Amino acid sequence: MVMMVSVMVMAVVVMVPFLLGAARHVVLRTGRPKWVRRLLAARAKDTPTGAGATATDELLAFLNANKRVQIEQREEERLIRHDVQDGAPPRTGVDLDAGTAVIRPGRAE
Repeated sequence: MVMMVSVMVMAVVVMVPFLLGAARHVVLRTGRPKWVRRLLAARAKDTPTGAGATATDELLAFLNANKRVQIEQREEERLIRHDVQDGAPPRTGVDLDAGTAVIRPGRAE
């Protein structure tokens, strides 16, 4: 009896996020109902992955340590600023109004 209950709990813990993720995908693809699509689209800007993808990643991370490293790497990449310039003087520049492009030679290292 206890084993049956634990299997049912695990099935719910695994299946509910998958079903939510599938429903989210269908709503975003079809656009119906519109109020749910607006709600999901607004939330999608904040988090790149849905509940189903997050649950899948966490389940795979539990089974495989390499997946945990991949999830942490993805989080770090999301937090790091990606600037075009790294603080050095710009070596290239394009002036569209004047129709000129500037390329300065760099130092040989």
